[in-house]
This record gives sequence, C-alpha cells and structure tokens, in this order.
Amino acid sequence: MSLPLELPEIETIRRDLDREIGGRKIKAVDVSSFAVIEGSKNKKAFNSELVGTKLGLVERKGLYIMTELEKKKLLFIKLGVGASLRRNATKDATDKDTVLKITFTVGGQLRLLDPEESSKVSVFSLDDLEDPEFVEEKFPEFKLMGMDPAVEPEPWTEFAKRVLREGESIDLKSLLCDESVVVGVGDIYSDEILFHAGLRYDRQSDSLSIQEVRRLYRSVVEVIVEAVKYRGTSIEERQFVDVFGEPGGFAEHLAVYGREGLFSPTSKKPVQKAKHKGRWTFFCETQV
Repeated sequence: MSLPLELPEIETIRRDLDREIGGRKIKAVDVSSFAVIEGSKNKKAFNSELVGTKLGLVERKGLYIMTELEKKKLLFIKLGVGASLRRNATKDATDKDTVLKITFTVGGQLRLLDPEESSKVSVFSLDDLEDPEFVEEKFPEFKLMGMDPAVEPEPWTEFAKRVLREGESIDLKSLLCDESVVVGVGDIYSDEILFHAGLRYDRQSDSLSIQEVRRLYRSVVEVIVEAVKYRGTSIEERQFVDVFGEPGGFAEHLAVYGREGLFSPTSKKPVQKAKHKGRWTFFCETQV
C-alpha cells in the first residue's frame, strides 16, 4: 500500500524548488512518458512551451505546485501516489522511474520520478486561468478550497463555519479529509490532528462545542506547521523523500499513526487501530 502525499510534503517540495529552480532558464525537456502530460497534443508541443523560457517563483495552490513561465503561462505539477521531484546533476544516472527531465542552462536538472505514471504536468495560459469555466473544468477542487494552514491559516471563526455547517453532520476523520474544509489532509495527519485535539475519529461534527472546535482548529494548524518544520513524513507505507532524495523527519514525532499497541504519549493507554470507512485509523482511548 502506498499513501498519497499530503500538504506538509508538497509544501516542503515547493519551498525547496523555489530556492533551487526559481529564475532558472530551461535548456531542454525530455519526456519519457507522455501519460503524465496534460493539455498538450504531443511531446514536441509540450517541449516548445518550456524550452527557452525562464521560471518564476515556485508557488502552490492546494496540492498543485506551479510556477509562472514567460509568455504569460503557468506550469502546473500534481504529484501522483509514489511520485517525487528530484534535483540532479545532468551527468547523474537516470532512475528507471524517471518520466520527465527538465534541464536548465545553469544548475543541472529537475526530474519527475513516477513509477505509476499517475502525476499530471500541464501548461496553461494566464488568460485561460482567468476564465471561471475553464478553471472549474480543469481544477474543480479550486472552487471550494478550504483552509490552507501551511500558508496563512484563516481565523478560527471561519474554520468553525466550515465545521458546523447548518444541517450537516459528518464524522471528524472524513471532515478533516474534505478539501473544502482543510487542504491536503489525509490518513496520517487527520489521525495526528484528532489525537492532539482529544477528539475521536467517529465523533460527529454537529456534536462539537465551540471550545472543541477551537481546540480542533489549533491542532490543525500546529500539526501541519510542525510537520512542515520536520520536512514531511516518511514511513513504510509512504517513503517520501524531498527534492534532494532525503526522507522527511516527522515520523519520529508521530503520536498515534502506525503506533498501535504502543503507549499513547499522554496516557498509559495503548494506541488503538480500527478500520473506518475502508481506511485504517489510529487513536487513543482518551479521545472523546
């Protein structure tokens, strides 16, 4: 089993790429798998969009990494399960899972490794991206995007509105994994957030008190910020590495995820593991 990357991993990659490739000029592009390219007729058309252009700042929207190109265009990259972006010297041996190489005039290469070929790389014009219908068709998740705690957390009162939506009730695990509530939270960080908030995964959202919502909000922000600080989580089910090939260090700080049978950090109770809606969930009996 391989888990998808979550917000801390993508933000770690974005920050590294902004320092490493922002402002560099593209000399050559080598696409070995056209399956990961979207929006271009063929490899030649895709290459012509990139070769000779200079990259701008590397930014992020949701889990998409993007950078502005010359000629009023944007390069988008959405990493698939098991995929990674790597900085390499041009002379480095090519890994068999490499599906895309971007060579710079100065400063080596950026390589996309994707064993399942499930990533998506595309180039769109700024004019297209100003068209609401185009954006809704290509990036439907952008329309109702929730809080992004790695950039600038919204006020807790706005978060509370998302949690306590009138006439709606949902279990907290599913709530946290909903992109319209919080961006980029999946199995690992939802369990960690709920543990630190002291709330059970199957607790219904409409049962929360205002104090509990504030506690949940604080836990979302603190867990994501800490995970970014330690450069993401690399575990057996998801062996995440950064652009330099180094694993993330947050696994050492996980409180419950993957720790079934071990003592909870806040009690003498062992961490529990349960199947919830087809996904494994880790929690402590002290959560209510």
